[in-house]
Amino acid sequence: MELSPLAIRVMRELLETRTGQQLAENRLWRVETALKPVLQANNIETTEQLAMMVAGGRNPLLGDAVAEALLNHESFFFRDPPAFDLLIETISGPLRAARMIERRLRIWSAGCSTGQEVYSLAMSFAERPDLWGGWMIEIMGTDVSRDAIARARAGVYNQFEIQRGLPVRRMLRWFETKGEEWHAIAELKRDVNLHVHNLLDRPPPGRAFDVILCRNVLLYFPQNVREGVFDRFSGAIAPDGILMLGAGETVLGQTRLFEANPDARGLYRLAKASDLRAA
Repeated sequence: MELSPLAIRVMRELLETRTGQQLAENRLWRVETALKPVLQANNIETTEQLAMMVAGGRNPLLGDAVAEALLNHESFFFRDPPAFDLLIETISGPLRAARMIERRLRIWSAGCSTGQEVYSLAMSFAERPDLWGGWMIEIMGTDVSRDAIARARAGVYNQFEIQRGLPVRRMLRWFETKGEEWHAIAELKRDVNLHVHNLLDRPPPGRAFDVILCRNVLLYFPQNVREGVFDRFSGAIAPDGILMLGAGETVLGQTRLFEANPDARGLYRLAKASDLRAA
């Protein structure tokens, strides 16, 4: 059954109000399927009825469940390998050299979904004790989805998920099997902190982040929301920090606060103060 224009408007307004994300035309096809569990759990017969129940902020708890169901949790290990390798190479080169005295790194994976990105980062550091032995590496993963963060904290993946991006040697090194599930071992989870966080809110507190990853998240936001996110990132990142976006995302035409990193194509850095004054 095709959703009515009214139901579509309700779902769009609810998702954007709660998460900042837009429900674009190319995502409408999955709305009915995504909301089936919500309908079943609440004994609601149709999506149209559900829309009427959450319209105008009625039934906030049900609205939370709807927003949660409409979020896209697509993620996998070592996503976009060439870009991920470039990030690790840049961290291990210039950024590491600049942090040799304090031997400490703070990394924020914003919109980390079910945790594959944070665990990919943790593996990358743990597998190079020659570079990172004795360093304090803090990897923080955040997502607006409570369900996604709960799954990330558990570090449990099915056979399909574990094979997306992980070779067998890493599967066996960092995960243990329990039935048909793969569980991240304690060593991998040790330096990972996971929290529910909305990118519409202030960044997590603490010292500045040396690296911020926000991949394939901003493309769901309207322009004004993206500008606000970039503004908050600029206040949360170290002056020489690295910003990584998704393959289809850029700062060009989106913000004056960041610029392309000429030494690492596809990564970004804070714009120089002189450039901002000249703009």
